[in-house]
Amino acid sequence: MDAFAGAVGVSDSDGKGSPVYSVCEALPKANAGYYAYIIREMARSQWILALATGIRERSTDFRYGDFACQSVPVPPLSEQAAIVRYLDHADRKVRHAIRARQQLIKLLTEQKQSIIQRAVTRGLNPDVRLKPSGVPWLGDVPEHWEVLRSKYIYHEVDSRSATGEEKHLSMSQTLGLVPSSQVEERRLVSESYAGAKLCERGDLVLNRLKAHLGVFAVAPERGLVSPDYTVLRPIRRLDDQYFEAVYRTPACRVELRQRAKGIVQGFWRLYTDDFYNIRVPVPPADEQTHIMTQLGTTLLDMDAAIDAAHREIDLLREYRTRLIADVVTGKLDVRNVPVPSDETDVLPEELESIDDVDAADQGDDATEENSDSSTGERA
Repeated sequence: MDAFAGAVGVSDSDGKGSPVYSVCEALPKANAGYYAYIIREMARSQWILALATGIRERSTDFRYGDFACQSVPVPPLSEQAAIVRYLDHADRKVRHAIRARQQLIKLLTEQKQSIIQRAVTRGLNPDVRLKPSGVPWLGDVPEHWEVLRSKYIYHEVDSRSATGEEKHLSMSQTLGLVPSSQVEERRLVSESYAGAKLCERGDLVLNRLKAHLGVFAVAPERGLVSPDYTVLRPIRRLDDQYFEAVYRTPACRVELRQRAKGIVQGFWRLYTDDFYNIRVPVPPADEQTHIMTQLGTTLLDMDAAIDAAHREIDLLREYRTRLIADVVTGKLDVRNVPVPSDETDVLPEELESIDDVDAADQGDDATEENSDSSTGERA
């Protein structure tokens, strides 16, 4: 079912597998590792997707019979082995480089979160006098700040569209609340979206199923949203970006998780009354804006470093893909390229985890959208 995505591997031991797997034994003139690379290249070029059958996206059927009749290159066994050695070595090097940049991103992100949390809970003046907030996750706050329940900052609204002609907005775990076209390749289409839920610019929009995971954002514009989203509107003058930052702090995220309710993990809901009871710091409105302005300046270099690391990871992945394609198709001769024989410093779990991260990065938004109801449904 997943051959189109390059799901192929060489077994390193005897064992049992799923009945939906095709198990192929290499003939005398074939190196299994080499042909695993060949099949992945067939997948990358979408050759397998063109051959596979099925009516559902990402649920195709690619049988051994379809693969068996394909023409594939047959280099001498010695050259196949040389290709496998070279690509395995190059793959390890690229994965090490990717891993290093992922670790850098993780460290920079943690440092960024720490800076934001301190700024939105303590302010920018290190000499300001503090007072106990009475909230365990919050600790001390500047004495001129208020500490209020969220119900005194936001109230839930359930506005509905008269015509259904407003822009469709969807929640992305990485992008926030954005036009649906940015995160959905396909979605259900209703004959009419009249009566669909509306949000206005500046509203705090939460995905009730995943708000405790940080899936919420300030609406950048007016638009239609899923009926399973909670739309919260400010009831006092405030800086909406400041309060989004407060709710996103790691400490407040713990509060969101503790208040989410449900039996099955993955289907916990954060109900409005539980959100209302979360107590948060409330500086004067002008100070909220000043904090966010200063944070924007302070974090510029850090954001640039994170973006640069992401770009480097993309380039490394492109390099790995192009290198494999050129080597397995004979465009690049690696028969006489020396490869170190001792690479025991690379742990298998380190290499596998990079692919896990790749899959998770690609799957975040798709999973997010699959958990939502269509914008056109009625609550």
